[in-house]
Amino acid sequence: MVNLNEYDFATLAVRAGWWDADPQTGAVAPPISQTTTYAFNKVEDMVKIFSSGEFSNRYIYTRASNPTQNILEERVAALEGGEAALAFGSGVAAIVALITLLVQSGDHIVTSNSLYAATQFYFRNILSKYGVKVTFVDATDPDNVAGALNENTKVVYMETPANPTISLVDIGAIGAIARGRKVTTIVDSTFASPYLQHPLDYEGIDVVLHSATKYIGGHTDALGGIIIGKKELMDKVRAYSLINMGGIIDPFAAWLLLRGIKTIHLRMERHCTNALAVAEFLEAHPKVERVYYPGLPSHPQHELAKRQMKGFGGMIAFELKGGVTAGTILLNNLHLCRMAASLGDTDTLIEHPASMTHNELFVTREERLSQGITDGLVRLSVGIEGVRDIIADLQQGLSIVPSN
Repeated sequence: MVNLNEYDFATLAVRAGWWDADPQTGAVAPPISQTTTYAFNKVEDMVKIFSSGEFSNRYIYTRASNPTQNILEERVAALEGGEAALAFGSGVAAIVALITLLVQSGDHIVTSNSLYAATQFYFRNILSKYGVKVTFVDATDPDNVAGALNENTKVVYMETPANPTISLVDIGAIGAIARGRKVTTIVDSTFASPYLQHPLDYEGIDVVLHSATKYIGGHTDALGGIIIGKKELMDKVRAYSLINMGGIIDPFAAWLLLRGIKTIHLRMERHCTNALAVAEFLEAHPKVERVYYPGLPSHPQHELAKRQMKGFGGMIAFELKGGVTAGTILLNNLHLCRMAASLGDTDTLIEHPASMTHNELFVTREERLSQGITDGLVRLSVGIEGVRDIIADLQQGLSIVPSN
C-alpha cells in the first residue's frame, strides 16, 4: 500500500494510480482500456455486484467505471488530498451529476454570482424547471453567503478564481459558514488547478470540482470533468448519477488527461510567471483601463490570493479604455495569441466574454453586468510560450487600437 503522504506533488502527478509497470508486459505507460464490457465466470459474482450497487469494486460496463478512468481518478484524488474522485465526460457533466444527486424539488442552492456561463445556465434555467431555487450572491463577501442560507439550503457552490472576472472567494470563511449545517459545499477550482489550491484542506469544504479539459489536461485535446471528496459521496454519485445519466469519460480521453497531468506542476509554474509579466505589462499600458489578476497588488483580493493559493495562476481579465470596439480591434489583430473559447492550454488563448462565452444565449446582459462582466472585458489565458513573444504580440495588437 503506497503512503501518498510520503511523496511530493510532482511525484504524485507522474505516478499516482500507476505506481508499477504493467505486470504482464512491463509497459511504463498505463494502457487504454478500450472496452465497453467485462466478462464474468459465475452468475453468482455478477448478481452480487448488481444487487449491492458497489460498481466501483468490479468492472462491469464502462458507463460505470473503466481501468483507465480509475487511474485518472486515483491520481487527481491524490493531488487534491481527497479520499476519492470520479471522472466524467466534461466539467458540465460533473456538475450536473453531482447537483442532481444532492437536490430535489423544494431545495435551495446558494452560489457565487460570477460563474462559468454553462453553470449559470444550468442553475438559472434548468434547475428552476424542477422546483430548485438558486440564490446568486456576491461571494467575495462571505457575509452575503451566510445571509442567503435558509432551512432548505442543501448546497453552497463557489467558483474561485471566478470565470471570467478572476474574483476570489475566501474558501476558509465559506467552509466555516457551512460547517455544522446540513449542506454540501462545493468549490470549482478549475482556474487554480490542483497545483495552486487545495479547497479540501479547509474544514467545511466537501467537494472540489475541475473541468479537467483545462489545466489538468492542458493541451486542448481531451474533454473531461472530475469531482473529488469523500469516497462515500463519490460512490453515491457513481451509482446514482453517472450510471443512470451517462455523462461518462471516454477511456482515450482519460488516458490523454493522464498524460497531460504528468507535467501540471511544470506547466503551472510557467503559466504563473508568464501571466504575472503579462499582467504587469497590461497594467502599465496607456490603452488599458484596468487589469484583474490576483498577483497584482492592485487586485482587491491580492492578500487573500497570497494566503490560499500557491501561485496566482495563468488567467487574466482586463478592460480596454475603448470598450468593446477596442477589444474587437485587438482580438482581430493578434497573431500569436489564439482567439478561442477555452482556457488552461499550453497556447495563449484570448476571448471576449460578453459576445462569446457569456453572451445572451447563456446569461442576460443584466445578469452579466451584475457580475462585473462588462461589455469591454477581455479574458486572457496565458500560455507557456516565451513571455517576450506573448507581450510582443499584445503590444503590436494594442498599437492598432485607436487612442481615446
